[in-house]
Amino acid sequence: MSEQGEVTLRAYGLVLAATVSYTSLTFIWFTLPAYLSVIIEEVGLTGTEAGILAGAVPLTYIPLALFTGVAVDRIGLDYSLAAGLLIFGLAQIGRSFATGFPSLLACTLLIGVGATVITFGLPKLVSILFPPAETGFPSSIYLVGAAAGTASAFAIGRPVIGPFLGGWRPLFLWSGVFAVGYAVVWFTTARVFSLEGTTPEHERSEDATLASNSISRDIRAILAHRELRLVVVVGTVYLLVIHGMQGWLPTILESRGMDPGPAGQATSLLIGANVVGILVVPTVADRLEARRAAVMTCGCVIFVGLAGVLAGGIGLLMAAGVVATGFGVGGLSPLIRAIPPELEGIGARLTGTAVGFVFAVGEIGGFLGPVLIGTLHDLTGSFAPGLLVLAGGAVVAVGAGYAMQDVSG
Repeated sequence: MSEQGEVTLRAYGLVLAATVSYTSLTFIWFTLPAYLSVIIEEVGLTGTEAGILAGAVPLTYIPLALFTGVAVDRIGLDYSLAAGLLIFGLAQIGRSFATGFPSLLACTLLIGVGATVITFGLPKLVSILFPPAETGFPSSIYLVGAAAGTASAFAIGRPVIGPFLGGWRPLFLWSGVFAVGYAVVWFTTARVFSLEGTTPEHERSEDATLASNSISRDIRAILAHRELRLVVVVGTVYLLVIHGMQGWLPTILESRGMDPGPAGQATSLLIGANVVGILVVPTVADRLEARRAAVMTCGCVIFVGLAGVLAGGIGLLMAAGVVATGFGVGGLSPLIRAIPPELEGIGARLTGTAVGFVFAVGEIGGFLGPVLIGTLHDLTGSFAPGLLVLAGGAVVAVGAGYAMQDVSG
């Protein structure tokens, strides 16, 4: 094998190894929404409390995301990803012993702390392993891994693994143990493959100077960047819709008379369509140099999909709406991560900080999505108002995509 081939194989090997951390994270994250109706009854939660729990991980991103992005840019991916795994693994173990809303909330917020590291570490990993024009496919790999973890929580975590282990508490316990164990595996892998030797020497020297002298300058540059602010708007909508739907869709369908098993499988249908969007949209957008048009198209597809979910009961129209919504948000997911590295003034060096900024603000939508659905249901007795809010967000994403200028296409 040529030297270039060995370098490429090593790069993809590291991406795949890191992808397991994202799969583990999303499985752990969404075991709570998968079991939400059971936990509501067993623990005695209100709709608002359930919505807060479903949105607690996104809530953590709001104060921590920018700080975590800066930290990932400077600490190193071997230590930071291992620390993220350890944190959310221990938090999931703690959640298995929770007895009420306060303890569940505290552990779920801690899961969010570890989640921020994984979310911003993987775009950073791809940005240092691959040239900017070649980041689309590697980014799709870890996003598919993340989607697989989410889908598994609904498709096999609730109906298969949970009953086999004895319920949601043993499921939480052993999934947390796995994450803690994988922290050791990742750290060892990163060391064996000399991950920290990947960054070119001139970038490492520049980073060292920046770490001591100009973190504030980097943050000011991020905040002042017009196109990045538009990416933040799109990211906010993406997180509003995906967390709102993943957090409540099983419960919404159960309220319409669907059994828990099929309701969970319908949610895995959302994630399956999400994966298709992740794989198809960035590839087509990069080939046509049409990322701006892709953002607008995805916003339109999400709006149409949510209209189908609203009007479709538990029939084929609802299923088509779930698929369309999943495809649309799946398409936005890699775009909000792939656009920042190509922006003038951002590049690979500030990718972690830039994506951290996108999520620091965007996760306001990630928190509000599930919370608004739960609160509006408490107020009106219906899930329709919350779904209408998500549909309105899709319209905003179309407008933000139309306003973008310094983006290919």
